[in-house]
Amino acid sequence: MPSTGGAVVWTRVLVLAGFIVLAVAACAPAIVQKPTQLAPAEGKSFRLGRAAEPSPSEGSATTLRAGTRWELVGVVSQGEVYRTRDQVVTLQGDDIHEGYIVVSQGALVGFYLPVERAFSPAKRLPLAIEP
Repeated sequence: MPSTGGAVVWTRVLVLAGFIVLAVAACAPAIVQKPTQLAPAEGKSFRLGRAAEPSPSEGSATTLRAGTRWELVGVVSQGEVYRTRDQVVTLQGDDIHEGYIVVSQGALVGFYLPVERAFSPAKRLPLAIEP
């Protein structure tokens, strides 16, 4: 008669691995979101002269690539909101969110989350803004 002990051990290992994956996912921090109103605007753009590594208050964000063109799409109380078609910008915490950058006085100050209609703060990061 064949032994089923090996199958039982593997089943237990897989169940344990599943619990570990769920536990790690549950520990990811939520992205900070502050409801805000976007006032549409347009007519301004800039090119990013060098790559930038934003630091959201929680989680992580996409590296902003050098050479990307950013178009003004609106204004929130924290600054001007810019979107690019050159790359997808995301914030990742307990979930993944699309984000537009919020710029004030030449520095990234956070992200506008268009789906959530919210502002997510970041550590102030001066940007290499070129016309």
